[in-house]
Amino acid sequence: MNVLVIHGPNLNLLGTREPATYGSLSLEELNARILREAELLGLQVSCVQYNSEGAIVDALHSARGTFEAIVINPGAFTHYAYAVRDAIAAIGIPTVEVHLTNTSAREPFRETSVVAAVCRGSISGFGADSYRLALRALANVRQV
Repeated sequence: MNVLVIHGPNLNLLGTREPATYGSLSLEELNARILREAELLGLQVSCVQYNSEGAIVDALHSARGTFEAIVINPGAFTHYAYAVRDAIAAIGIPTVEVHLTNTSAREPFRETSVVAAVCRGSISGFGADSYRLALRALANVRQV
């Protein structure tokens, strides 16, 4: 299974951005963990990061015909980016939404995800392990 991992806005600042909230792991270290987990599961993974909504929409559109699954952390786009939501719905590729933090336990505006309804599932609150859990879930779905 070929999986696209999309990191959304501000995730390029991991490790230095609010470490008390997001941890001290850099994006490069997170990607290395994702790739190690993918190898253990027999998955092929490509990781990308974009700060703009349009770039994420373009990446989702381009995933058709290349990727069988997507893991996406839409960051703040989670709460209002209907274009990202519509792109996920349009491409028909199983997608798992992930978040490092438990968005439901944070500020009230973070409690609603506009993308969750078009995703296969959502995993949040487990830090970097949220990505690992998403990959495991996708690997298990593949075997069913």
